[in-house]
Amino acid sequence: MDAHISGPVGREEEPGPAVATAVVDDQGLVAAWSPGAQQMLGYIAEDVLGRPASLLLADAAPSPAPWRLPCPAPWSGEVPLWHKDGGRVSVELLAYPGHDSRGRTEWLVVSLTTPGISIEGIPGLGDARLLDLAFTQSRFAMAIHDRDLRLVRVNDLMCRRVDLTQAELHGRLLSDVLPGYRWRLLERYLRQVLDTGQPVHRETYRRVPGETRERNWSVFISPLKDRAGRTQAVWVGVLDNTEQYRARHRLTMLSDASTRIGTTLDVTKTAQELTDLVVPQFAELAIVDLLEAVLVGDEPGPGPLSDQVALRSVAYRSTFGDRPGTNPDGLDLRHELWPPARCLATGQAILMDVDDPEVVAATARHPAWAEAIGEHRLRSVLSVPVRARGVTLGVAAFVRGESAEPFEQDDVLLAEELTARAAVSIDNARRYTRERTTALTLQRSLLPHRLCEQSAVEAATCYLPASSHVGVSGDWFDVIPLSSARVALVVGDVVGHGIHASATMGRLRTAVRTLADIDSSPDELLTRLDDLVSRFSAETATDDYDEAENEVGATCLYAVYDPVSRRCTFARAGHPPPALIAPDGSVDFLDLPAGPPLGVGGLPFESTEVELPEDSILAFYTDGLVESRDHDIDVGLERLRLALTGQSSSLAETCDSVFKAALPPCPVDDAALLVVRTNVLDADRFACWDLPADPAVVAETRNLVAERLTRWGLDEAIYVTELIVSELVTNAIRYAKGPIQLRIIRDRTLICEVSDGTSTAPHLRRARLLDEGGRGLLLVAQLTQRWGTRHTPHGKTIWTEQPLTGTDFSGLLDHFDDLE
Repeated sequence: MDAHISGPVGREEEPGPAVATAVVDDQGLVAAWSPGAQQMLGYIAEDVLGRPASLLLADAAPSPAPWRLPCPAPWSGEVPLWHKDGGRVSVELLAYPGHDSRGRTEWLVVSLTTPGISIEGIPGLGDARLLDLAFTQSRFAMAIHDRDLRLVRVNDLMCRRVDLTQAELHGRLLSDVLPGYRWRLLERYLRQVLDTGQPVHRETYRRVPGETRERNWSVFISPLKDRAGRTQAVWVGVLDNTEQYRARHRLTMLSDASTRIGTTLDVTKTAQELTDLVVPQFAELAIVDLLEAVLVGDEPGPGPLSDQVALRSVAYRSTFGDRPGTNPDGLDLRHELWPPARCLATGQAILMDVDDPEVVAATARHPAWAEAIGEHRLRSVLSVPVRARGVTLGVAAFVRGESAEPFEQDDVLLAEELTARAAVSIDNARRYTRERTTALTLQRSLLPHRLCEQSAVEAATCYLPASSHVGVSGDWFDVIPLSSARVALVVGDVVGHGIHASATMGRLRTAVRTLADIDSSPDELLTRLDDLVSRFSAETATDDYDEAENEVGATCLYAVYDPVSRRCTFARAGHPPPALIAPDGSVDFLDLPAGPPLGVGGLPFESTEVELPEDSILAFYTDGLVESRDHDIDVGLERLRLALTGQSSSLAETCDSVFKAALPPCPVDDAALLVVRTNVLDADRFACWDLPADPAVVAETRNLVAERLTRWGLDEAIYVTELIVSELVTNAIRYAKGPIQLRIIRDRTLICEVSDGTSTAPHLRRARLLDEGGRGLLLVAQLTQRWGTRHTPHGKTIWTEQPLTGTDFSGLLDHFDDLE
């Protein structure tokens, strides 16, 4: 320190001045004042006691002042002070914290050199006996080196630190008695202080001779100067800060845990984050084993788990390399003597040494671990239960080898705190996994497991849930067979994510199938669906829940394709337009009226009819396939168009390749794709006749139908078909108005259609015994598999479907003959 020192070497006069010391309390007030301090600055004790120590400073106080720090630590530095006579004295001070009798923090401030001090062996610095008090009582391990860096004075604490005696150290260089790079580096710092006259402070973590474990050391190196300001020697003070260092290290790890653990809602990744945090800072090997139920989102038992349980190793990290003898992805049955299993059984952290008899017995049953213990010289095993919210989720094992210190009780507390924080995040991920699995299961159960067989189109689908942090949404698709060999193609997307969206999707899909079954036109179907969604929103709008959670909305695209006419009628409600792949491989998005999303209410929808080329491909999709946070939807549509261009492979391969090419890197929503190739019925598979409104034409019509069925090889179906055609044509002539048209279609079933110019639909009723009519439609219903009515822009069509092979209806016909 920069006290000005003078005096001839070896001067044996009156005793030199005492060491200057003072005590400063936690408020910065002077609590004690030594005679040496009085001699150095001229103030008697009454002048300074109880007054702020800052009044002695010739310049501003060090920032921050040591006594203002939240975690006190030793401090050193050059400080200019006021002498009582008004002069300035530059002093190198050392301050280290302690506690008074009441446990309050106080600071011992020491100046090792004062005017008049001389140090034995250093020319011009006088007698060193006056430093004995500071050297013997200081918490610092202290040494003084001359200008040749030879040791001229050490205290007993320094001797113990280097495991040498004063006689072995006196007059020697550090590199002479303490070989090694670190001691040569310390000599460099000593030379630096001699050359620059500036103090140096370094923190190091090492094991010194005479110690069995590594410690944290604060090393202070300060110049000792004469009155002329010339550096005559170097003072070294070493303070053991191991406990403070470890406390800071634990706080740092806990702080890191709050930011590094639980960054995702994935159980396995969260467990891995725990092992990545603790290795190598806390342990050399860390393993997290979780119960199988946790990985699938199920609720495990509250524990402790006394029975033998199946654990899956989900996270592993080690400084020794790959995990020995165990497949991290496989099931691992822990023996009851193995520490992690004991930890599960007791519900408490267990600290064991590898020499513990129970560990020895357990490793004897697990040769791979016995080999690992010997190879890597493992010595200390700490097992901590992974518990959160009263539920046991698994166990975490931390292991240290021979090169590290064994775990202590403070380490147990830290491991428990880190594991507890990870356990909460793991449990959150488990709960999210359960909710996501439930929503995904619900959604997949509501989607069609296989598409219905029909002749109008060939279809393939692909569905991909969004990333796990987004949650399952309400995307759906469907292919619905309609009357007269037609087919309905549907794709939709419910707003929101989670179980609520999946359940709403199921309700909408059921509603679409119901409305399709009554042959509603696309625009009419969306109008009814819009009203239904509005009612869903009204039903869920309560004061008990967040309005945003209860809001129901959806988009939908509905199309009806007729393989006879090759015409497809579209209507959409806020949904992206379909893509049409022409037979030559070119791709265009159909220009359809957008329509409002479902649930807006009160706005009309418009249908558009398009005649499709034979062997065309239609691609229906949800916005998750084209939308991204990185670009607008136009970019996504162009990427989809390029992915569809030139596709000539199978529809299933088309779905896979389009998903790979068009799906955004980080999808923000679920993505669904429905690809269909349109088929066309050959002209010889259907027949159509325009009929006059004359009852005499009925017999001729039966002959035309019989002739066509004979050509098709359906002789067995002629009799029943003639009955059906006679009834339907007669009703049209009797009750309706022209134009009347009869059409029969040979598809998977035999289809008969009679169209007329009225919109009044017939109703099936049971005729009473004495009624003269009302049995014809009942007869039609009994003779066919299905029948129904659909409205057309110019009237209605009554249709029936019957098997292609003949069916014996003699008993049924005899019954009707009896009624007649």
